[in-house]
Amino acid sequence: MNIEIVPVEGLPIIQKGDDLPALICNIVEINENDILCIASSVYSKSKGYCRTLSSIEPEIRANDIAKKCGEDPRFIQAVLDESEDIIIDHPFILSQLKHGHVGVRAGVDNSNVEDGIIIMLPPDPIGSADEICERIYEITGKKIRVIITDTCGRSFRRGQTGVAIGWSGMSAIHDYRGDHDLFGRELEITEEAVVDEFAAFANFIMGESNRGVPAVIFRNSPYWEGHNELYFKPEEDITRAALKDLKRF
Repeated sequence: MNIEIVPVEGLPIIQKGDDLPALICNIVEINENDILCIASSVYSKSKGYCRTLSSIEPEIRANDIAKKCGEDPRFIQAVLDESEDIIIDHPFILSQLKHGHVGVRAGVDNSNVEDGIIIMLPPDPIGSADEICERIYEITGKKIRVIITDTCGRSFRRGQTGVAIGWSGMSAIHDYRGDHDLFGRELEITEEAVVDEFAAFANFIMGESNRGVPAVIFRNSPYWEGHNELYFKPEEDITRAALKDLKRF
C-alpha cells in the first residue's frame, strides 16, 4: 500500500453560495477512487450554516448553563438549538446531534470565521458527502469517495483529533469479524473505524490555526468491506449511560 497525500492549497476564503467542489477541482486534479476529506467548517460556510450571535436570544436554560460553563449565553443557545440530547451540561455541553454525532458544544464553532459569527455542523453530513461526490462526478467524470471531518476531543486523552461526521462511497467501518489473525484464530470483535483514521490524518495536514488547508486528498487507498454503524446505539453506549447517571446526583 502506497498512499499519496495531496493537500488542497490555495482556496479562497469560502463564502455562502460558493461551489466548493468546483473550486477544489480548479486547484487539484481529481483521480478515480480518490478519498477527498473536507473540513465541515468550510463546507458549512459554503452552504450558509452560520448564525450571528447578535441574532440569538438566549432562553432560561441557556442562561443557566452559561453561568455554569462561563460561556456566552447566546453561544449556548445555539448549541442547544443544534442538540437532540444533552448528555452533560457542565463543565461543558456534551450532546448528541440530530444526525447521531456526539460532540462537545454540538460542534458549534467560532474559529476561522469572522467576529460575531458561529458555524454549525451540516445538518445532514451523509447527504452532504453524497452531494459532493455527485458534484465531483458531474465536473470530472470521476467517481471518488468523500469524508466530511470535524475536530473532537477524546475521553481519557488530551488533545483533539479529526473524526468523520459524514462519508460517501465507502463503508465507515472495516469489519474484520470472521477473518483470521496470523495464527489462524478467528477475529470476533475487531471493527476498524477507517473513516475516522483518514479524518484524523487529514486534520493533521489541515492544521488547527491558520494553515489554510481545508481539504486533503488521499490517493491509491484500497477499498474495504464493512458497514456504516459508526455510532453506538444509546442502549449500547456505556459511557453515555454513566454520564447520564451522574446527572442525577
